[in-house]
This record gives sequence, structure tokens and C-alpha cells, in this order.
Amino acid sequence: MPFDKSKILFEDNHLIIINKKSGEIVQGDKTGDVPLLEDVKDYIKYKYNKPGDVFLGLIHRIDRPVSGIVMFARTSKSLTRMNQLFHDRHIEKKYWAIVKNKPAEKEGLLTHYLIKDNYKNISKVYNYEKKGAVKAVLDYKIIAQSDTFYLLEVNLHTGRHHQIRAQLSAINCPIKGDIKYGYNRTNENASICLHAVYASFIHPVTKEKIEIKAPLPDDKTWQLFSQVKLL
Repeated sequence: MPFDKSKILFEDNHLIIINKKSGEIVQGDKTGDVPLLEDVKDYIKYKYNKPGDVFLGLIHRIDRPVSGIVMFARTSKSLTRMNQLFHDRHIEKKYWAIVKNKPAEKEGLLTHYLIKDNYKNISKVYNYEKKGAVKAVLDYKIIAQSDTFYLLEVNLHTGRHHQIRAQLSAINCPIKGDIKYGYNRTNENASICLHAVYASFIHPVTKEKIEIKAPLPDDKTWQLFSQVKLL
């Protein structure tokens, strides 16, 4: 199947940024499904008629049922520099999440401690420091609501396994479709309503400020919020 070029949000000689669809895996796993990493490599190889293996560095990942911004580096230099930007928290990323339950506060800062359960592939949440746990911090605010749902904007202060999913569940606001973290039923397409909607950073080579916005998924729940202006 040809690569869907409409998913490309940004492309130059150094970076390529994709609006990942829910259900796509970013890199290979035990399922054996073709990952987005390989699809993008094939696209670059074909577009630029590159012989041999194409270099494509994975800068970060998002979970399979999550949609939105995923960044890849087209050179080892840009990969090293983008990894440093991530490490130093100089990349601003925002997520939108749809929840059914209204948070107790319109906006707030959440601090929890997470322990990853590798067997169940979930993160267990604690309100106190615990041996083996990592600190997880995010802030959120309600930015829109429909008759049934609330749209939250989330900023990560730390990058932990399933952090947004686990922390929102801990305040009784599981993300729509996320049965792993307490929502009562799955979405029809096995997605969860969490979307990496915005990113900004200083380009690692050109030093220009880059701002990326990822259009919302084309499904009926997200379209309830189609009139909300992308950041």
C-alpha cells in the first residue's frame, strides 16, 4: 500500500514529522506488524531514489492506540541533537484527551508516582513516593465540552510509561476507549481518544522555531470538537 503523504506534517533534509493514526505502531514489536518507522523509510527511499538502507532515527514514541505527532530524524546529527532537546525538555508537546467524567478542578497540576507492571503492560499509580516508583507530573485544563464529554489539554512535565493515561485515570477521568485504565468500553476502532496535537522546538540544524499542529482524527467522537481551534 502506498504511503499516505497526507500524514506528513513537516519534512526537510533533517527531520520528518508524521501525524500517526491510531492503531499504527511506531517501531516493530512482537505482533510482527509493519511499523511506521519502516513505512517512512520506504517513502524516503522511493521519493529520493536512495540506494541501500535509508537512515531514519526514532526520536520518541507514542502508544499504539494514540494518534498524533511522531518525529523522526533523517540524519544521525539531527537525531543526536533532537535527543538532547528531548532530554533537556526543550521540546514543547501538548496532548488533547477526551474524557467522560469532569475533573474536580477546571485545571490543575497532577503529581503521582508510577511503577510499570511489565507483565500487564500498565503503570500503577501511587499518591506517595514508593520504592521503585518514578515521579510523574503533568498539568491539564478543560478547553471544551460536549453534551457527553470533556476535552482536556495536557502538558507533560515528565515522560513516563502511559503517563497521561494512568494519571487521568487516577483522578477518575479515564480516557474514552482506554479499558486498560478504567474506561468502561472500547472504541470501535480500538483507539483511545488521546492525540498528540502540538509540538514546538528550535530546529536542530537551521535554528528556526518549528511549530507543528496535527489535525484531529476523522471519527465521530473527535468531530464533536472539530470547531475547537488547534493551538
